[in-house]
Amino acid sequence: MSLIEVKNVVKRFDDKLILDSISFNIEKGEVYGFIGPNGAGKTTLINIMIGLLKANSGEIFVGGHSIKEEPLKVKGQIGLVPQELALMETVTAYDNLEFFGALYGLNGKLLKERIEEALEVIGLKDKRKEKVKKFSGGMKRRLNIAAAIMHRPKILILDEPTVGIDPQSRNNIFEFTRKINRENDTTIIYISHYMEEVEHLCNKLFIMDLGREIASGSIQEIKALIGEKDKIKLNLGGYKGELLLKLKELPGVKQCGEENGLINIFVDKKDFTLNYLLNLLQKSNVEIKGINFEEPTLEEVFLSLTGKKLRD
Repeated sequence: MSLIEVKNVVKRFDDKLILDSISFNIEKGEVYGFIGPNGAGKTTLINIMIGLLKANSGEIFVGGHSIKEEPLKVKGQIGLVPQELALMETVTAYDNLEFFGALYGLNGKLLKERIEEALEVIGLKDKRKEKVKKFSGGMKRRLNIAAAIMHRPKILILDEPTVGIDPQSRNNIFEFTRKINRENDTTIIYISHYMEEVEHLCNKLFIMDLGREIASGSIQEIKALIGEKDKIKLNLGGYKGELLLKLKELPGVKQCGEENGLINIFVDKKDFTLNYLLNLLQKSNVEIKGINFEEPTLEEVFLSLTGKKLRD
């Protein structure tokens, strides 16, 4: 049995369909990414998983317990770091953790030990007596994470944890995520609309758009959904716009466009021949500064599957 089983979950608000028969399994110890643009239904799905919302139909089991029948047993296994900061700004970091620890039923010596442990893990031990209102956005995010891990949950849900923070705090959160997964075997659900984050962190992905599953599986499995496509980056000098039209007509070329002064071409390896490309460039009298072959990124896979960019 999988640690988390989501079966045909449907959610409507009035007449609007928010989640359309969503199903997936998450195994113990996985770092599982939920990807999709704003409004895709990611946060609604998570709120159903933790019991804050009720689905119109479908089932969710966590550790063998139904969220409908045994909500407390499900909630006890989960730590949630919400998108919106849930902190008291006018008291210290230590006082915040003391309050949240008490909500989890921790007290006395055990509560103090867990506070120290959480502050150590997220790198804020030296800021324990500072008031939260003095913290940077990144420090607040990290304290929010500390509040969610004091009861040592089996599952940690991080909902857009890097929005609006500095690069150093972002890297701290990445390192923390890897560490708690590696050392504690904590199952991580990482929600984001930044494809590059989940490509680095996650071993399984679930991509959503408009409340529906677009793709799920390992990164390689998802990339394989767009077929045997490769990406070619051309760095050319002195080319005209009409060259793009000619490139699109070459055998095996599926997509072609400009970005940051480079031409990106997606080709089907079965039909594409490099000689055709080189001959066309030679006839067009352009300066070839560089030709690079790359795997498509997840962002480009999303574009290929949905016809739009992730942050449209």
